Amino acid sequence: MSETPREDFRAAAHTAADLVADYLGAVADRPVWQPVDEAARERLLGAPLPAAGRPLEELLAAVGEQVMPYPMGNGHPRFFGWVNSAPAPAGVLATLAASAMNPSSAGGDHADVHLERAVVRWIAELVGFPHGPGAGILTSGTSMATVLCLAAARGRAARRAGWDVREDGLAAMPPLVAYATGETHSCVRKAVELLGLGSRNLRTVPAGPDGRMDVAALRRAVAADRAAGLVPFLVAASAGTVNTGAVDPLDAVADLCAEEELWLHVDGAYGAFGVLDPEIAHRYAGMERADSLALDPHKWLGVPVDCGCALVRDASELRGTFSLVPPYLRDEEAGGLGWFSEYGMEQTRPFRSLKVWATIAHRGRDGIAADVARCTALARRLGGLVEKDPELELAAPVETSIVAFRHRVPGLPEEDADAVNRALPLAVQRRGRAFVTGTVLGGREALRACLLNAATTEEDLEVLLDEVRAATAELAAGLRRG
Repeated sequence: MSETPREDFRAAAHTAADLVADYLGAVADRPVWQPVDEAARERLLGAPLPAAGRPLEELLAAVGEQVMPYPMGNGHPRFFGWVNSAPAPAGVLATLAASAMNPSSAGGDHADVHLERAVVRWIAELVGFPHGPGAGILTSGTSMATVLCLAAARGRAARRAGWDVREDGLAAMPPLVAYATGETHSCVRKAVELLGLGSRNLRTVPAGPDGRMDVAALRRAVAADRAAGLVPFLVAASAGTVNTGAVDPLDAVADLCAEEELWLHVDGAYGAFGVLDPEIAHRYAGMERADSLALDPHKWLGVPVDCGCALVRDASELRGTFSLVPPYLRDEEAGGLGWFSEYGMEQTRPFRSLKVWATIAHRGRDGIAADVARCTALARRLGGLVEKDPELELAAPVETSIVAFRHRVPGLPEEDADAVNRALPLAVQRRGRAFVTGTVLGGREALRACLLNAATTEEDLEVLLDEVRAATAELAAGLRRG
């Protein structure tokens, strides 16, 4: 603030508030997404390093003119792509205050540290996961949360086998083996590779026609690996896959893990908050039995990016994996829990907890549960609309708030119909009225619509399907002419 007069900052802050409020208020009236035009792209890419500074008001004008007209689209009620939510207004406001305070949330006696312990407990309570003091930490996202959880699982497995993996590494140990289905998020494989376990030792467990883990096949795989002298140590189950939203049979997987003394990790990045909807809560039975759970407040809760969370049953496993306190970071007042930096990889950590606190406190548990239930109800409605249309078909059952479907493209051979479905997502996106992404299920191209925005309406669902039909007609006509 020393180089910016206080009143200049106040005036610019008011301008910024108006800019953001106008942007959020007009989201639904704009195209969901459109490509950045060539001139704007070059202006952003080729921006020269400034020699002289610019006034705050001028900078804000540039943001409004050069950046905000070209969004990803995820604030729009007809954005159904990937798993990206609209930002919660309370979280947007809290982000400004957190940036102004700008602490490192590694540890110490300041508000953000205590607030993080509270919101981690809130998150655990929302999804029904048992929580003890210190048994959780906010992260950049579930990808990092998964690294932390699998590192703790690796440490426990090595210790039980008589090794100290922090001191000795993995070189002399028998291979540790993990298990997941082909539908498990790629962050699990990345974590396995990063932790030195090797993707060769990540077994792909078959899934049934419903996309859920085949527990009998898992049992056979574990037995085979034990017989081969390997060390099974972890099962990564899904509480809502990204492709279809399928939830693995968590109770049955937890039974097997208890029998075999395996660490059960649940990837709840997208879907864990679905447990708040009474209509589908039964699907999540057993999630509370996991040794670790990774999930993303920046997905279904709408906390502005970035914010993930790692929850563990035993805080000592996480702390024992990462704690390293050099003399210059000693804090005699830290108490029994120590610093957050002892529970993960980050030493300098951003003030993530304030936007989580604001988002949850603004809606409350009841409001969040209602938002989740609305999204799942809309997904079931979209699934019903697809089933009623003779030219559309579901590619998988609707379990949470993801709907995977394809266009049959009557009159074209299957190979050409698959080509149309592969091209459909971008064709729909470019039309600007809806945004949907694609995937491959059972070897066939499919569309997938993820519903995370409680502001979405049934009319928006009709628009999405109208756009799919119109884009299909254009693509099919092009193929026939070709």
